[in-house]
Amino acid sequence: MRKSRRQNLIRFVKVAGLGLVILDLVIYFAAYRPLENMIAAQQQQYSEARERIREEQARLERLSKFQAALPDAAKHLVDFTKQRTTPRRRGYSTVAHLVRQQADAAGVQPPSIVFRLDSIHHDPLARLGLDISTEGPFSNVMKFAHALETSSDFLLIRGFSLATTDSGALSLRLVADFYMTP
Repeated sequence: MRKSRRQNLIRFVKVAGLGLVILDLVIYFAAYRPLENMIAAQQQQYSEARERIREEQARLERLSKFQAALPDAAKHLVDFTKQRTTPRRRGYSTVAHLVRQQADAAGVQPPSIVFRLDSIHHDPLARLGLDISTEGPFSNVMKFAHALETSSDFLLIRGFSLATTDSGALSLRLVADFYMTP
């Protein structure tokens, strides 16, 4: 009897051990893994929320700086329009005088200017399109373009092209916008 009792006990221990292993696997796959996945998802959400908070704080700081500078912006805008822009009634003559003056100073041929008033855009400043053509040596042509670009008037060079003429001189064509107060 002793032998059969021992065999029964060994079977019982084996079945109980196998049952515990199966129970461990069931608990692992049914409870531990989903819980681990939920924890990982929560940690990911937490780190994303912290990152969004940091971004929003940085945005808030930028907006507060912008808001602090806003009262001065109106004053600066008025100063800009008074100092850098010309009234529309004097815009054409101002541009013609500026271009002739810079061409004489740079030593290029008197330029031809084509004016196009932009009536499509309704911006706070009126835009006068310019197509300027002149000829001269390379250094003088570059001096002329640089002088126009750095003038105190609000003139924006949109594009330029260089080509050689039949006589061997360098031809410059500038496309620019001159901004005026309406």
